[in-house]
Amino acid sequence: METPVPRAPIADDYTISRIIVGAWQLSEGHTPDAPPTEAVFKAFGRMADAGLTTFDCADIYTGVEELLGEFRERRIADSDGPDLPDPNEAPSATTFALPGIQIHTKFVPDRDSLASVDKAHVERIIDRSLKRLGVDQLDLVQFAWWDYGVPRYVETALWLAELQQAGKIRYIGTTNFDTRRLAEIVDAGVRIVANQVQYSLLDHRPENSMVEYCREHNIHLLCYGSLAGGFLSDRWLGADEPHEPLPNRSLTKYKLIIDEFGGWTLLQELLAVLGQIAAKHEVGIGAVAIRYVLDRPQVAAAIVGARNDKYLRQNLETSSLRLDQEDTDRLEAILSKASGPEGEPFDLERVPGSSHATIMRYNLNDE
Repeated sequence: METPVPRAPIADDYTISRIIVGAWQLSEGHTPDAPPTEAVFKAFGRMADAGLTTFDCADIYTGVEELLGEFRERRIADSDGPDLPDPNEAPSATTFALPGIQIHTKFVPDRDSLASVDKAHVERIIDRSLKRLGVDQLDLVQFAWWDYGVPRYVETALWLAELQQAGKIRYIGTTNFDTRRLAEIVDAGVRIVANQVQYSLLDHRPENSMVEYCREHNIHLLCYGSLAGGFLSDRWLGADEPHEPLPNRSLTKYKLIIDEFGGWTLLQELLAVLGQIAAKHEVGIGAVAIRYVLDRPQVAAAIVGARNDKYLRQNLETSSLRLDQEDTDRLEAILSKASGPEGEPFDLERVPGSSHATIMRYNLNDE
């Protein structure tokens, strides 16, 4: 049985589903009303059965590593075998019906502790993720660093590489690194397979230099924010501009990106065109927005946040959707009016005291 969700290789022996299930929305730091665990497991099971077998989390997403670890263990138990089939291999009549689960996590040292991070700290946090997820080896660890003014990110990445050599990490990626600092890590000899960045119709910052660098060094982009926290959906077409306080951190974060893009009026122009394209292909606006990102150079996957499987159909529609030149031209005509965001990935979010920075939570990695 072939999966309806295509896969992408990010290493010679490692493929991922091109739509990754993002679990940030299940963190206690996102919204206080997380759905019941059993409901989450059922929803994640339906997603995995449909081919969305790659999940994204982080050590600072409170409670999420443990949640995904338990989900994976239940999948293994339900397979009636010692382990689930390798998701890198095509399913066959001799493999289990349930696909294997890949869990990508992150290593995000607290901003206040960056100057004191040492090898022992790195190993302790990686060991904690291993324990929470219930595995002997982490599939992909994505390394983040809040403040380049504390220039210890290269040696920290080298410590992660030592843990990779020790077998605790399969692959190393980065999260929200700009091109210059990513290059420093690569030049130090760390093999980086992916950089997770914000990339959407509203945010083209990776195109300023990151895409070309990643192409030259065979680094793949894993993209979050492709739906702008839900703003790029049918729900917001024709809607009045929302104002603070917004219901969750995603809407707060991406409303700021809309302001950088050109404001609510320009967003409505974009949504109107997206709606027309979506109607033409008989899909929703969200499917078109995700497809646009998946079609960008060096993009291996889009990370789509999920608290349930409400948008599973949208994700499957995305997999079969193909935008033609007319669609692309119409979108580019709107995007040509955008005023921003400017700079490289996560540049705005690093400016001390800025509206983008003040919503960040920099110290969540309590042990």
